[in-house]
Amino acid sequence: MLVLLDRDGVLNEERGDFVKNPGELVMIEGSAKAVADLNGAGHRVVLITNQSVVGRGIIPQDMLDRIHDALRTELAKEGGHLDEIYACTDPPWAATDRRKPGAGMLREAMSQFRSVADETPMIGDSLRDLQAAASAGCRRILVRTGNGAATQADGLAPDILPVAVYENLRGAVDMLLGNDP
Repeated sequence: MLVLLDRDGVLNEERGDFVKNPGELVMIEGSAKAVADLNGAGHRVVLITNQSVVGRGIIPQDMLDRIHDALRTELAKEGGHLDEIYACTDPPWAATDRRKPGAGMLREAMSQFRSVADETPMIGDSLRDLQAAASAGCRRILVRTGNGAATQADGLAPDILPVAVYENLRGAVDMLLGNDP
């Protein structure tokens, strides 16, 4: 199975002022191990992340690459890895279909890994993650970390339902692996 993950608020802590360097990347407890468990069960794990921090001119592309290198290092400490990273650097005012809530990155990943949409979960913490997943035909999973609790509290529109909700990535992965209590 292909599992699509948002980054900020799912793997690492959400920051209101963006993750601008590797030192600001703070992993959410248990997220790296959850990725390792998906890898260990033979699933492909792909990051699907909006990173307008580049398009806005806050950091250059090479700094985003260093941040993602740090993320890979953190995952590796728990035995996990990402099979691919899709990052859309479009600023909000010049968004293409790759920028969530557009489904471009999700479709690219499913094409690359030859995955069927209704068998591909997208795990995110924001409405735009769920909208992108719905548009692509993917299963929608909301985690309450990052912006997830606020997203849930704001109410989930009928056009993105059904949405499974879990406290964190660990809970979502337990469900996907059949370990849901």
